[in-house]
Amino acid sequence: MTTATERADRASVDKFAMRRRMLAESALAAIAERGYAQTGLRDVAQHSELSHGSLHYYFDGKDDLVALAVWNYKSACARRYDTIVESSVTSDELAARFGVEMASTLRDEASLHRLWYDLRNQALFSEGFRDTIVAIDELLEEMVWAIVVKFAQLEGRPPAVTPPIAYALFDGLFRNTLIRFLRGEVNAVEELRQQAPVLLRTTLHAAD
Repeated sequence: MTTATERADRASVDKFAMRRRMLAESALAAIAERGYAQTGLRDVAQHSELSHGSLHYYFDGKDDLVALAVWNYKSACARRYDTIVESSVTSDELAARFGVEMASTLRDEASLHRLWYDLRNQALFSEGFRDTIVAIDELLEEMVWAIVVKFAQLEGRPPAVTPPIAYALFDGLFRNTLIRFLRGEVNAVEELRQQAPVLLRTTLHAAD
């Protein structure tokens, strides 16, 4: 039987974890605006409503904060496609909704996606949050593969690629479009909306 002390300890841990999550979410915009290399805990405090002391209390350092912040954001991004996979009834519907969602998240959250690619590059040099980046990549690969598999089922054809190849294809398209969008190319978002469904069809074996 759980004692009152054990319940109190568990509640304390839960509150600490919840506070960490809230602080990480609040810090994300400040980190995204300045980039990883140019941002320390003091910079986060100065460019947000968070105190420097609270950040030091709840996080071991910048990498600890960044790891939690980007995990919270990208895991939520991956879950956005669950409804599309679960509720689409035709391959054309799934492909169209997939393209719209990719284009919308790129347009509306470009700075946060830019931070993701910045951190993924930094993980090649720093081990501070490398495990988190690897875990996020695996999560995103699973998300893309779920879309490919559902599309294949609706088309009645098997996938012609493996999960890593499917992820590389869509990640490459998204990243290149993000670069174009950040450079000011006004057609980039609409082209992504159109190109994502086309690319999705290339992941299947040709029809007999």
